Amino acid sequence: MRADRVHAYGAALGLLGDLLLGDPRRGHPVAGFGRAAGAVERVLWRDHRGWGALHTLVCAGGAVALGAAASRAVRSSPAGSVALTAAATWAVVGGTSLAREARAVGHALETGDVDAARARLPHLCGRDPQALDADGIARAVVESVAENTSDAVTGALVWGAAAGVPGLLGFRAVNTLDAMVGHRSPRHLRFGWASARLDDLAGWPGARLTAVLAVLAGDDPRGAVRAWRDDAHRHPSPNAGPVEASFAGALGVRLGGTLSYGGRVEHRPVLNQEGRSVEVKDIERAVRLSRRVALLALGVTVAGRAAAARVRGRAS
Repeated sequence: MRADRVHAYGAALGLLGDLLLGDPRRGHPVAGFGRAAGAVERVLWRDHRGWGALHTLVCAGGAVALGAAASRAVRSSPAGSVALTAAATWAVVGGTSLAREARAVGHALETGDVDAARARLPHLCGRDPQALDADGIARAVVESVAENTSDAVTGALVWGAAAGVPGLLGFRAVNTLDAMVGHRSPRHLRFGWASARLDDLAGWPGARLTAVLAVLAGDDPRGAVRAWRDDAHRHPSPNAGPVEASFAGALGVRLGGTLSYGGRVEHRPVLNQEGRSVEVKDIERAVRLSRRVALLALGVTVAGRAAAARVRGRAS
């Protein structure tokens, strides 16, 4: 079986597994990687960029090496290769968990239980929930759904198509390291620099594809393009900017503004200033848009890998 077909079948099965099963409650491979990366950090931590770069190399490089070794072990078996690709895709894609957590917060807001919504919000993002009212929580959820559609779904599918199982595991490792050490806390300001920069690079293609697909799958394509063009560059993150702006335009809402992380207040630019304020009902709309983007991303990445294989075949 051709490699592009192996990838297509495996990626489709893995995404289907995520849609049907979601993440396991216990023993998730990404959580296991996080514990291992934490152990490596305890050994290597120094308040120095070089030691942080070594931490990134050991952890992300180890994930890529594991994927490469597993791929070599099953390369003579098409069925084994499909199964490995499916398992890796299921392990690194988190669209169903994203939707479940967003809807849980939305349900709490719909029933008027703002305290429950605040308690659930940290499952989605690192905002300070006590500083948010109901509308602020809804906005935070929509922003998190947008950004994590890129980080937890599209980006992984892009790297899986580009580099197979090593690409899938490597991308999730880099993204997880950024969440662990890439933030600007005193402990990780220098140590996490390499992980944060590598995550920016690894996330670049997935973020742009997510933005394009949000334009195509949203309710207002022109609004999504306008918000992306006018506002994305004003966001402090080179990857979250295009994604959140295109989602804001596609949904017809305003995102961004003042927010608080770990007691630190940030004043971010408003994305899609022509939109209205986020309402609780927009959480479900964002989740549905995220699902459409995920399915389109699967189709685009599978088709892209198949096209690249045909080009290579003709060149040889």
